[in-house]
Amino acid sequence: MLWIIMAVFSAFFAGLTSILAKCGIRKTDSDIVTALRTIVVLIASWVMVYIVGSANTIDQIEIKSLIFLLLSGLSTGVSWICYFKALSMGDVNKVVPIDKSSTILSVLMAIILFRETNHLLIKLIGTVLLAFGVFLMVEKKSSKKVESKRLWLPYAVASAVFAALTSILAKVGITGVESNLGTAIRTSVVLIMAWAIVFAKGKQGELKAIDKKEFFFILLSGLATGASWLCYYYAIQNGIISVVVPIDKMSILVSVAFSYIVFHEKLSKKATIGLIFMVLGTLLMAIWA
Repeated sequence: MLWIIMAVFSAFFAGLTSILAKCGIRKTDSDIVTALRTIVVLIASWVMVYIVGSANTIDQIEIKSLIFLLLSGLSTGVSWICYFKALSMGDVNKVVPIDKSSTILSVLMAIILFRETNHLLIKLIGTVLLAFGVFLMVEKKSSKKVESKRLWLPYAVASAVFAALTSILAKVGITGVESNLGTAIRTSVVLIMAWAIVFAKGKQGELKAIDKKEFFFILLSGLATGASWLCYYYAIQNGIISVVVPIDKMSILVSVAFSYIVFHEKLSKKATIGLIFMVLGTLLMAIWA
């Protein structure tokens, strides 16, 4: 099944993205990095559109599909905004587990909305293993930030909900639309939101001070992100979303492997057990897809 292979490639490139970022992006503001990377992703998406010859089908896209693609892009942007807002207000070890629950939400929403009920018991067991694995993978980190009445919680929950909603909306929007074209349209919305955030926060002046080495790695990470997104949206268009999403989240395997090889970073025993549970849950759902 080609869609499973594409989901695996999506995970590989997503994992490579974080490694490229860690190799060279140290000083540049995260909003600037996101905005610049999205430009690269958009260019890569439209290049693929013209390579596969789907540009001439834009006027054939149904209004419903176009609306859902745009909503998917907006959902991605809102998820990013809420996630970083939550991190600015609360402890990392409290925000991240909630955000990571988007994987679980995506699987459950796919089962409910798209009736992906084949091997339902297997999927539910796999989802439980994923949830337990995510819980163990999150390392506790100390923080000196003082929480105020847990104001971060609604933002963290919103981040997870919109991240999960992104996949569901994209699945609907990309139906009947060539996957590369769908990715390009969706990325256009994300680009607008990313740069809107930069200008809203008055960070555009920082563009001149970007280190050349960091700029190079930003471009590479953007290319990796573009490749990941193109593979991912092909997979969810042609495959089972409740299987594709967990496989895509296995990008953590790539990140862990490269981190060990390049940076000599090791997982704690708890995190290693969590990773094993995540892999088992994903394999369980993929094998019985």
